[in-house]
Amino acid sequence: MSNLSPLLQQATGVTAERGEGLYIVDVEGRRYLDFTAGIGVTSTGHCHPHVVDAIREQAGKLIHGQYTTVLHRPLELLAERLSAVSPDHLNSVFFANSGSEAVEAALRLARHATGRPNIIAFHGGFHGRTMGAAALTTSKVAIRAGLQPLMGGVVVAPFPHASRYGWSEEEAVRFCLDELDYLFATVTDPRETAALIIEPVLGEGGYVPTPAAFAVGLKERCERFGMLFIADEVQTGVGRTGRFWGHEHLGVEPDIMIVAKGLASGMPLSAMVAPKELMERAWTGSQGGTYGGNALSCAAALATLDVIEQESLVANADVQGTEMLKGLRVLAAGNPRIGGVRGLGLMLAVEVVDTDGNPDAKATKQLQAGAVGEGLLLLTCGAYGNVVRFIPPLIVQSAEIKDGLERFGRALQQI
Repeated sequence: MSNLSPLLQQATGVTAERGEGLYIVDVEGRRYLDFTAGIGVTSTGHCHPHVVDAIREQAGKLIHGQYTTVLHRPLELLAERLSAVSPDHLNSVFFANSGSEAVEAALRLARHATGRPNIIAFHGGFHGRTMGAAALTTSKVAIRAGLQPLMGGVVVAPFPHASRYGWSEEEAVRFCLDELDYLFATVTDPRETAALIIEPVLGEGGYVPTPAAFAVGLKERCERFGMLFIADEVQTGVGRTGRFWGHEHLGVEPDIMIVAKGLASGMPLSAMVAPKELMERAWTGSQGGTYGGNALSCAAALATLDVIEQESLVANADVQGTEMLKGLRVLAAGNPRIGGVRGLGLMLAVEVVDTDGNPDAKATKQLQAGAVGEGLLLLTCGAYGNVVRFIPPLIVQSAEIKDGLERFGRALQQI
Protein backbone atom coordinates (compact mmCIF):
# COMPACT_ATOMS: atom_id res chain seq x y z
CA MET A 1 0.00 0.00 0.00
CA SER A 2 3.05 2.31 -0.30
CA ASN A 3 1.45 4.24 -3.17
CA LEU A 4 -1.45 5.41 -1.03
CA SER A 5 -1.27 8.95 0.34
CA PRO A 6 0.75 9.00 3.58
CA LEU A 7 -1.90 11.30 5.06
CA LEU A 8 -4.42 8.46 5.18
CA GLN A 9 -3.97 7.42 8.79
CA GLN A 10 -4.92 3.79 9.25
CA ALA A 11 -6.86 2.89 12.37
CA THR A 12 -5.64 -0.71 12.17
CA GLY A 13 -3.06 -2.72 10.27
CA VAL A 14 -5.67 -5.15 8.96
CA THR A 15 -5.84 -5.83 5.21
CA ALA A 16 -9.28 -7.23 4.48
CA GLU A 17 -9.73 -10.12 2.08
CA ARG A 18 -13.49 -10.43 2.50
CA GLY A 19 -16.40 -9.59 4.76
CA GLU A 20 -18.93 -12.04 6.15
CA GLY A 21 -21.81 -10.58 8.12
CA LEU A 22 -20.29 -9.29 11.36
CA TYR A 23 -16.75 -10.34 10.46
CA ILE A 24 -13.80 -9.10 8.44
CA VAL A 25 -11.39 -11.79 7.26
CA ASP A 26 -7.85 -10.64 6.52
CA VAL A 27 -5.44 -11.87 3.84
CA GLU A 28 -3.99 -14.39 6.28
CA GLY A 29 -7.41 -15.83 7.11
CA ARG A 30 -7.80 -14.29 10.57
CA ARG A 31 -11.36 -13.32 11.49
CA TYR A 32 -12.12 -10.04 13.24
CA LEU A 33 -15.40 -9.13 14.88
CA ASP A 34 -16.18 -5.84 13.16
CA PHE A 35 -17.69 -3.26 15.49
CA THR A 36 -16.83 -0.42 13.07
CA ALA A 37 -19.21 -1.33 10.21
CA GLY A 38 -17.11 0.83 7.90
CA ILE A 39 -17.89 3.85 10.14
CA GLY A 40 -21.54 2.91 10.45
CA VAL A 41 -21.98 2.06 6.76
CA THR A 42 -22.46 -1.72 6.50
CA SER A 43 -25.75 -1.61 8.35
CA THR A 44 -26.91 -5.02 7.08
CA GLY A 45 -23.51 -6.58 7.71
CA HIS A 46 -20.84 -7.40 5.17
CA CYS A 47 -22.16 -8.82 1.91
CA HIS A 48 -25.72 -9.54 2.98
CA PRO A 49 -27.02 -12.04 0.38
CA HIS A 50 -30.08 -9.94 -0.50
CA VAL A 51 -27.96 -6.84 -1.07
CA VAL A 52 -25.36 -8.78 -3.08
CA ASP A 53 -28.07 -10.31 -5.27
CA ALA A 54 -29.62 -6.90 -5.90
CA ILE A 55 -26.26 -5.44 -6.96
CA ARG A 56 -25.52 -8.40 -9.22
CA GLU A 57 -28.92 -8.25 -10.87
CA GLN A 58 -28.69 -4.49 -11.42
CA ALA A 59 -25.14 -4.73 -12.80
CA GLY A 60 -26.49 -6.95 -15.57
CA LYS A 61 -29.09 -4.33 -16.52
CA LEU A 62 -27.70 -0.82 -16.01
CA ILE A 63 -24.65 0.28 -14.05
CA HIS A 64 -24.84 4.02 -14.64
CA GLY A 65 -27.62 6.17 -15.99
CA GLN A 66 -26.79 9.81 -15.22
CA TYR A 67 -29.93 11.02 -13.55
CA THR A 68 -30.35 14.39 -15.22
CA THR A 69 -29.87 12.70 -18.58
CA VAL A 70 -32.06 9.61 -18.15
CA LEU A 71 -34.18 8.29 -15.29
CA HIS A 72 -34.08 4.67 -14.13
CA ARG A 73 -36.34 2.51 -12.00
CA PRO A 74 -34.04 2.03 -8.97
CA LEU A 75 -33.75 5.82 -8.69
CA GLU A 76 -37.50 6.38 -8.85
CA LEU A 77 -38.31 3.50 -6.51
CA LEU A 78 -35.74 4.60 -3.94
CA ALA A 79 -37.03 8.19 -3.94
CA GLU A 80 -40.48 6.77 -3.17
CA ARG A 81 -39.19 4.42 -0.46
CA LEU A 82 -37.06 7.08 1.20
CA SER A 83 -39.96 9.52 1.26
CA ALA A 84 -42.19 6.81 2.71
CA VAL A 85 -39.90 6.21 5.71
CA SER A 86 -39.29 9.93 6.29
CA PRO A 87 -41.58 12.37 8.11
CA ASP A 88 -44.63 13.04 5.94
CA HIS A 89 -43.64 16.56 4.93
CA LEU A 90 -40.21 15.41 3.68
CA ASN A 91 -41.40 14.26 0.27
CA SER A 92 -38.72 15.41 -2.18
CA VAL A 93 -35.29 13.79 -2.54
CA PHE A 94 -31.96 14.86 -4.03
CA PHE A 95 -29.31 12.14 -4.33
CA ALA A 96 -25.54 12.56 -4.13
CA ASN A 97 -22.56 10.33 -3.30
CA SER A 98 -21.29 11.33 0.14
CA GLY A 99 -22.50 12.92 3.32
CA SER A 100 -20.41 16.00 2.61
CA GLU A 101 -22.10 16.49 -0.77
CA ALA A 102 -25.54 16.20 0.79
CA VAL A 103 -24.55 18.76 3.43
CA GLU A 104 -23.37 21.14 0.71
CA ALA A 105 -26.70 20.68 -1.07
CA ALA A 106 -28.58 21.45 2.15
CA LEU A 107 -26.56 24.64 2.67
CA ARG A 108 -27.33 25.77 -0.85
CA LEU A 109 -31.02 24.96 -0.49
CA ALA A 110 -31.30 26.77 2.84
CA ARG A 111 -29.70 29.92 1.49
CA HIS A 112 -31.73 29.88 -1.72
CA ALA A 113 -35.05 29.11 -0.05
CA THR A 114 -34.74 31.74 2.69
CA GLY A 115 -32.70 34.39 0.90
CA ARG A 116 -30.53 34.57 4.02
CA PRO A 117 -26.75 34.05 4.18
CA ASN A 118 -25.89 32.68 7.63
CA ILE A 119 -25.86 29.14 9.03
CA ILE A 120 -25.52 28.17 12.69
CA ALA A 121 -23.64 24.96 13.53
CA PHE A 122 -22.88 23.55 16.96
CA HIS A 123 -19.59 22.95 18.71
CA GLY A 124 -18.39 19.37 18.27
CA GLY A 125 -20.40 18.69 15.12
CA PHE A 126 -18.99 16.88 12.11
CA HIS A 127 -20.57 17.61 8.73
CA GLY A 128 -17.83 16.78 6.23
CA ARG A 129 -14.51 17.71 4.69
CA THR A 130 -15.49 19.76 1.63
CA MET A 131 -15.19 23.52 1.99
CA GLY A 132 -18.73 24.40 3.04
CA ALA A 133 -19.14 21.28 5.17
CA ALA A 134 -15.73 21.80 6.77
CA ALA A 135 -16.74 25.33 7.75
CA LEU A 136 -19.56 23.75 9.79
CA THR A 137 -17.28 21.13 11.37
CA THR A 138 -15.71 21.60 14.80
CA SER A 139 -15.32 17.99 15.95
CA LYS A 140 -11.55 18.18 15.62
CA VAL A 141 -9.27 20.96 14.46
CA ALA A 142 -7.53 18.74 11.87
CA ILE A 143 -10.58 19.04 9.60
CA ARG A 144 -10.14 22.83 9.45
CA ALA A 145 -6.40 23.29 9.92
CA GLY A 146 -4.58 24.76 6.95
CA LEU A 147 -7.81 25.65 5.12
CA GLN A 148 -8.57 29.02 6.67
CA PRO A 149 -10.34 31.15 5.72
CA LEU A 150 -13.24 28.77 5.29
CA MET A 151 -16.68 29.59 3.89
CA GLY A 152 -18.11 32.71 5.45
CA GLY A 153 -21.51 33.06 7.06
CA VAL A 154 -21.03 30.24 9.56
CA VAL A 155 -21.61 30.86 13.26
CA VAL A 156 -20.67 28.18 15.80
CA ALA A 157 -22.84 27.94 18.91
CA PRO A 158 -22.23 25.94 22.11
CA PHE A 159 -23.48 22.36 22.31
CA PRO A 160 -24.83 21.13 25.67
CA HIS A 161 -22.19 18.48 26.40
CA ALA A 162 -23.03 18.34 30.08
CA SER A 163 -20.10 16.22 31.29
CA ARG A 164 -17.58 18.47 29.56
CA TYR A 165 -19.03 21.48 31.33
CA GLY A 166 -19.35 19.61 34.60
CA TRP A 167 -23.04 20.48 34.85
CA SER A 168 -26.32 18.65 34.82
CA GLU A 169 -27.95 18.24 31.43
CA GLU A 170 -30.63 20.74 32.39
CA GLU A 171 -28.01 23.36 33.30
CA ALA A 172 -26.08 22.74 30.07
CA VAL A 173 -29.21 23.05 27.94
CA ARG A 174 -30.26 26.27 29.62
CA PHE A 175 -26.79 27.77 29.22
CA CYS A 176 -26.49 26.82 25.54
CA LEU A 177 -29.93 28.14 24.62
CA ASP A 178 -29.12 31.38 26.43
CA GLU A 179 -25.83 31.60 24.51
CA LEU A 180 -27.67 31.01 21.25
CA ASP A 181 -29.98 33.90 22.04
CA TYR A 182 -26.90 35.98 22.83
CA LEU A 183 -25.47 35.11 19.41
CA PHE A 184 -28.69 36.38 17.85
CA ALA A 185 -28.18 39.65 19.70
CA THR A 186 -24.46 40.03 18.97
CA VAL A 187 -23.30 37.96 15.94
CA THR A 188 -26.03 36.90 13.51
CA ASP A 189 -29.43 38.58 13.35
CA PRO A 190 -32.16 35.93 13.00
CA ARG A 191 -33.40 37.84 9.95
CA GLU A 192 -30.20 36.93 8.13
CA THR A 193 -29.89 33.40 9.55
CA ALA A 194 -31.04 30.75 7.09
CA ALA A 195 -30.76 27.60 9.18
CA LEU A 196 -29.43 25.65 12.14
CA ILE A 197 -27.70 22.32 11.47
CA ILE A 198 -27.16 19.66 14.13
CA GLU A 199 -26.53 15.93 14.51
CA PRO A 200 -29.03 14.04 16.71
CA VAL A 201 -25.92 12.44 18.22
CA LEU A 202 -22.52 14.08 17.78
CA GLY A 203 -20.54 11.60 15.69
CA GLU A 204 -16.87 12.40 15.29
CA GLY A 205 -17.34 14.83 18.15
CA GLY A 206 -17.58 11.99 20.66
CA TYR A 207 -20.94 10.19 20.38
CA VAL A 208 -22.79 12.66 22.57
CA PRO A 209 -26.61 12.54 22.21
CA THR A 210 -28.32 15.86 21.66
CA PRO A 211 -30.63 16.50 24.64
CA ALA A 212 -34.29 16.53 23.60
CA ALA A 213 -34.92 19.77 25.51
CA PHE A 214 -32.17 21.45 23.52
CA ALA A 215 -33.63 20.29 20.20
CA VAL A 216 -37.07 21.52 21.22
CA GLY A 217 -35.58 24.92 22.07
CA LEU A 218 -33.83 25.06 18.70
CA LYS A 219 -36.99 24.14 16.82
CA GLU A 220 -38.99 26.79 18.67
CA ARG A 221 -36.47 29.45 17.65
CA CYS A 222 -36.48 28.24 14.07
CA GLU A 223 -40.26 28.56 13.89
CA ARG A 224 -40.24 31.94 15.63
CA PHE A 225 -37.64 33.45 13.31
CA GLY A 226 -38.37 31.64 10.05
CA MET A 227 -35.13 29.65 10.08
CA LEU A 228 -34.78 26.07 8.85
CA PHE A 229 -33.92 23.13 11.11
CA ILE A 230 -31.45 20.79 9.37
CA ALA A 231 -30.91 17.33 10.86
CA ASP A 232 -27.61 15.74 9.82
CA GLU A 233 -28.63 12.07 9.97
CA VAL A 234 -25.56 10.84 8.08
CA GLN A 235 -24.41 8.63 10.96
CA THR A 236 -27.57 8.44 13.08
CA GLY A 237 -30.09 7.57 10.37
CA VAL A 238 -31.51 4.31 8.99
CA GLY A 239 -31.90 2.54 12.33
CA ARG A 240 -28.52 3.21 13.94
CA THR A 241 -29.89 4.71 17.18
CA GLY A 242 -32.69 2.19 17.70
CA ARG A 243 -35.19 4.45 15.92
CA PHE A 244 -35.30 4.76 12.14
CA TRP A 245 -34.13 8.37 12.43
CA GLY A 246 -32.07 9.83 15.24
CA HIS A 247 -34.30 12.91 15.46
CA GLU A 248 -37.16 10.66 16.63
CA HIS A 249 -35.49 10.67 20.06
CA LEU A 250 -35.74 14.47 20.16
CA GLY A 251 -39.45 15.12 19.72
CA VAL A 252 -38.90 17.44 16.74
CA GLU A 253 -39.06 17.04 12.98
CA PRO A 254 -36.50 18.67 10.67
CA ASP A 255 -37.18 20.92 7.70
CA ILE A 256 -34.27 19.31 5.84
CA MET A 257 -32.72 15.91 6.52
CA ILE A 258 -29.36 14.58 5.34
CA VAL A 259 -28.89 10.82 4.90
CA ALA A 260 -25.89 8.65 3.93
CA LYS A 261 -23.71 5.92 5.52
CA GLY A 262 -26.09 3.04 6.43
CA LEU A 263 -28.46 3.72 3.51
CA ALA A 264 -26.84 1.43 0.92
CA SER A 265 -24.83 -1.17 2.88
CA GLY A 266 -21.49 0.07 1.60
CA MET A 267 -22.31 1.46 -1.84
CA PRO A 268 -21.68 5.22 -2.12
CA LEU A 269 -24.97 7.06 -1.80
CA SER A 270 -26.34 10.04 0.10
CA ALA A 271 -29.52 12.04 0.01
CA MET A 272 -31.04 15.33 1.07
CA VAL A 273 -34.74 15.08 1.82
CA ALA A 274 -36.97 18.16 2.11
CA PRO A 275 -40.53 19.32 1.40
CA LYS A 276 -41.21 19.72 -2.31
CA GLU A 277 -42.35 23.31 -1.83
CA LEU A 278 -39.02 24.09 -0.18
CA MET A 279 -37.04 22.42 -2.97
CA GLU A 280 -39.00 24.49 -5.50
CA ARG A 281 -37.72 27.68 -3.90
CA ALA A 282 -34.09 26.86 -4.82
CA TRP A 283 -32.57 28.24 -8.00
CA THR A 284 -32.76 26.29 -11.23
CA GLY A 285 -29.53 24.42 -11.93
CA SER A 286 -28.45 24.40 -8.27
CA GLN A 287 -28.72 20.60 -7.98
CA GLY A 288 -26.98 17.97 -10.08
CA GLY A 289 -23.95 15.71 -10.29
CA THR A 290 -22.48 12.94 -12.40
CA TYR A 291 -22.76 9.93 -10.08
CA GLY A 292 -25.57 10.86 -7.69
CA GLY A 293 -28.37 8.32 -7.69
CA ASN A 294 -26.17 5.69 -9.34
CA ALA A 295 -28.20 2.65 -10.40
CA LEU A 296 -26.09 0.12 -8.47
CA SER A 297 -26.15 2.25 -5.33
CA CYS A 298 -29.91 2.75 -5.56
CA ALA A 299 -30.44 -0.99 -6.03
CA ALA A 300 -28.28 -1.66 -2.97
CA ALA A 301 -30.25 0.91 -0.97
CA LEU A 302 -33.59 -0.65 -1.93
CA ALA A 303 -32.28 -4.05 -0.84
CA THR A 304 -30.94 -2.52 2.39
CA LEU A 305 -34.35 -1.07 3.23
CA ASP A 306 -35.88 -4.49 2.49
CA VAL A 307 -33.51 -6.20 4.93
CA ILE A 308 -34.01 -3.58 7.62
CA GLU A 309 -37.76 -4.04 7.42
CA GLN A 310 -37.88 -7.82 6.98
CA GLU A 311 -35.34 -8.57 9.71
CA SER A 312 -36.68 -5.89 12.13
CA LEU A 313 -33.23 -4.33 12.40
CA VAL A 314 -34.40 -1.04 13.90
CA ALA A 315 -35.93 -2.89 16.85
CA ASN A 316 -32.87 -5.12 17.00
CA ALA A 317 -30.61 -2.06 17.26
CA ASP A 318 -32.65 -0.89 20.23
CA VAL A 319 -32.58 -4.27 22.00
CA GLN A 320 -28.93 -5.10 21.32
CA GLY A 321 -27.83 -1.54 21.99
CA THR A 322 -29.48 -1.66 25.41
CA GLU A 323 -27.63 -4.90 26.17
CA MET A 324 -24.30 -3.49 25.02
CA LEU A 325 -24.80 -0.29 26.99
CA LYS A 326 -25.40 -2.32 30.15
CA GLY A 327 -22.28 -4.39 29.49
CA LEU A 328 -20.12 -1.34 28.90
CA ARG A 329 -21.38 0.21 32.14
CA VAL A 330 -20.44 -2.95 34.02
CA LEU A 331 -16.92 -2.70 32.60
CA ALA A 332 -16.79 1.00 33.44
CA ALA A 333 -17.82 0.37 37.04
CA GLY A 334 -14.80 -1.85 37.51
CA ASN A 335 -12.21 0.32 35.76
CA PRO A 336 -11.31 3.94 36.63
CA ARG A 337 -9.81 4.41 33.16
CA ILE A 338 -13.31 4.63 31.68
CA GLY A 339 -14.56 8.11 32.41
CA GLY A 340 -18.01 7.67 30.91
CA VAL A 341 -20.30 5.54 28.76
CA ARG A 342 -22.92 7.05 26.45
CA GLY A 343 -24.88 6.75 23.23
CA LEU A 344 -28.14 5.54 21.70
CA GLY A 345 -28.98 2.20 20.12
CA LEU A 346 -25.95 0.72 18.38
CA MET A 347 -24.08 4.03 18.45
CA LEU A 348 -22.22 3.76 21.75
CA ALA A 349 -18.95 5.01 23.18
CA VAL A 350 -16.66 4.93 26.17
CA GLU A 351 -14.41 7.80 27.21
CA VAL A 352 -10.87 6.89 28.26
CA VAL A 353 -9.17 8.98 30.94
CA ASP A 354 -5.93 8.93 32.92
CA THR A 355 -5.69 8.45 36.68
CA ASP A 356 -6.51 12.15 37.19
CA GLY A 357 -9.63 11.95 35.04
CA ASN A 358 -8.14 13.81 32.06
CA PRO A 359 -8.55 12.68 28.42
CA ASP A 360 -5.93 10.04 27.58
CA ALA A 361 -5.44 9.70 23.83
CA LYS A 362 -2.34 7.52 24.20
CA ALA A 363 -4.15 4.95 26.31
CA THR A 364 -7.08 5.08 23.89
CA LYS A 365 -4.81 4.11 21.01
CA GLN A 366 -3.33 1.33 23.13
CA LEU A 367 -6.84 0.14 23.91
CA GLN A 368 -7.83 0.14 20.26
CA ALA A 369 -4.67 -1.77 19.32
CA GLY A 370 -5.27 -4.22 22.14
CA ALA A 371 -8.78 -4.82 20.85
CA VAL A 372 -7.40 -5.60 17.39
CA GLY A 373 -5.09 -8.09 19.07
CA GLU A 374 -8.18 -9.69 20.58
CA GLY A 375 -9.81 -9.86 17.16
CA LEU A 376 -12.14 -6.89 17.68
CA LEU A 377 -12.18 -3.87 15.35
CA LEU A 378 -13.05 -0.54 16.96
CA LEU A 379 -12.62 3.14 16.07
CA THR A 380 -11.85 6.24 18.10
CA CYS A 381 -13.26 9.76 17.95
CA GLY A 382 -13.63 12.92 20.02
CA ALA A 383 -11.76 16.22 20.08
CA TYR A 384 -9.00 14.74 22.23
CA GLY A 385 -8.97 11.32 20.56
CA ASN A 386 -9.97 9.59 23.79
CA VAL A 387 -13.35 8.12 22.86
CA VAL A 388 -13.75 4.53 21.67
CA ARG A 389 -16.91 3.92 19.66
CA PHE A 390 -18.97 0.80 19.14
CA ILE A 391 -20.95 0.72 15.88
CA PRO A 392 -21.57 -2.90 14.90
CA PRO A 393 -23.83 -3.78 11.97
CA LEU A 394 -27.51 -3.69 12.86
CA ILE A 395 -27.72 -7.47 12.43
CA VAL A 396 -25.64 -8.06 15.59
CA GLN A 397 -27.13 -10.52 18.08
CA SER A 398 -26.71 -11.14 21.80
CA ALA A 399 -23.96 -13.74 21.34
CA GLU A 400 -21.80 -11.30 19.35
CA ILE A 401 -22.50 -8.50 21.84
CA LYS A 402 -21.29 -10.74 24.65
CA ASP A 403 -18.26 -11.84 22.62
CA GLY A 404 -17.35 -8.27 21.74
CA LEU A 405 -17.64 -7.11 25.35
CA GLU A 406 -15.41 -9.95 26.52
CA ARG A 407 -12.77 -9.09 23.94
CA PHE A 408 -12.98 -5.41 24.85
CA GLY A 409 -12.71 -6.27 28.54
CA ARG A 410 -9.48 -8.19 27.92
CA ALA A 411 -8.08 -5.27 25.93
CA LEU A 412 -9.07 -2.89 28.72
CA GLN A 413 -6.95 -4.86 31.17
CA GLN A 414 -3.88 -4.08 29.06
CA ILE A 415 -3.89 -0.28 29.59
